[in-house]
Order: sequence, then C-alpha cells, then structure tokens
Amino acid sequence: MGCGNMAGAMLEGWLAGGHPADRFTVVTPTRESVPGDVELLRDVPPGRHFDAVLLGFKPHMLGRIAPGLQAVGGEGTSVLSVLAGVELQSLRRHFPQAGAVVRVMPNLACALGKSPVALAEQGMDEGARDALVKFLDPLGTCEWVGEDRFDLVTALAGSGPAFVYRFIDALGAAAQRLGLPEEQAARLAVAMTEGAAALAAQSDHAPGKLADMVASPGGVTRKGLDVLDQDEALTQLVTRTLRAARDRSAEMSREARD
Repeated sequence: MGCGNMAGAMLEGWLAGGHPADRFTVVTPTRESVPGDVELLRDVPPGRHFDAVLLGFKPHMLGRIAPGLQAVGGEGTSVLSVLAGVELQSLRRHFPQAGAVVRVMPNLACALGKSPVALAEQGMDEGARDALVKFLDPLGTCEWVGEDRFDLVTALAGSGPAFVYRFIDALGAAAQRLGLPEEQAARLAVAMTEGAAALAAQSDHAPGKLADMVASPGGVTRKGLDVLDQDEALTQLVTRTLRAARDRSAEMSREARD
C-alpha cells in the first residue's frame, strides 16, 4: 500500500532477487507505473486475501488509510511497516485483527540487495520469523532488533546512507578546494568509497584495523588520520549525528502515539 521511494526500491530488490511479479499487488493513487509486470491498482481490491500487506506511505497518513485496509489486513495476514516512528503497539491498534505486525527498516540500497534490514515483530512464531527473513533476503542482510533500540537502528541503518553520501560529497568538495577539477574530484571520491566499502564488507578485519593497515607510521595516510582521530573528532561528530537522528525518530514515535 503506497509505492514511494522506499517501497519502490524494495519492490525492485524483490523482483531482481527472483520473486515473481505475480506475487505482488501495488495499490497507490499516485504512480502511473511500477517495475516489471506487477499488478497496479488505484484502490484496495475488495474480497482479496493477502498473506502480507506492506505499508509504504507517509507515517502521518496511517490513521486515514488503515480503516480501508482492514479487509486485507485481517486474521492470518502480516502487516509490514516501513513507516518511520510508528511503533508496534500503534500498528496493532490500527490492525487489531492482523496475524502479526512487523516494523521493517531497510534503506534504498535494498534495490541492489545491499541493505541492512532491521526487524521488530509482534505476533510471529519462529516459523513465521524464518519465512519473513527468507522473503526479505533479496533485499540485503536481516537483523532482528529489540524495539527499544529501533530508533537508534533507524538512525544508523535507515538514515546512515545519507550521512555516508554527505561524507563522500565532502571528500570531493575538499579535493576541489585543494586544486582538483570539480567533476574529477567527485568521480574519484565515489570510486574510492565504492572500493573501500566493498573491501570492508569482504575483509576479516574490522574497519578500524583496515584504516591502520593503510596508514604507515609517519606516512601520508597517517597524517590525515591524525586530524580525524584527534580528540576523537570524527567519532564525536558521528555520535552527535546519530543522536540527533535517533532522537527525532523517538519524537516521531511519541507524536504517533498522541
């Protein structure tokens, strides 16, 4: 229900990962087309049963849209939500007949099968949890998270790509200020980040260890790391960044409860 940037990226990831198009129905009044040959409807189809309903619209629209979904979000149906700040108890209140309610927090890299996917649920047994993870596998790496930590995981795994993109942009901007042409600096920053991330994902070493392996004592890289490491400058900055995002997620949860 709804197919904006995030839900659309999830659909792309599922189709690319081998799920057949006829497994999905998209209901949205705004999109003229969706990936593949997926069924696209303007309204909730009456008399149809679905094993899962994914909520992919704006969080503030939940109260208005949920009543119209009761017929397809009833007993035996799992309601999956990517709505930021909407807690399990709120989902259960809006879908009291659902078999289970699940918070799902991926990021846009799920279209490539490269997203962390944080999960918290209410009403699932072990078999249902395993089935859900298998269904979500094409999107990336699933992690079950206690809901008391979901705001922080949202800041890290959900919002994190934006922070990484900003850092990549800053690397390119800094290189430009120091003398490289703008487009060349941007290309080098993106290519370097892609390779570094791929190596970090495949290496047996932690990222901090990899950084030390690149940096020879007294060498070029070490001089740069000294700036980032002095008084934990980078860690302090990122901590403030995640705290601000986490606190906003918690604030949205309180607003949804009210």
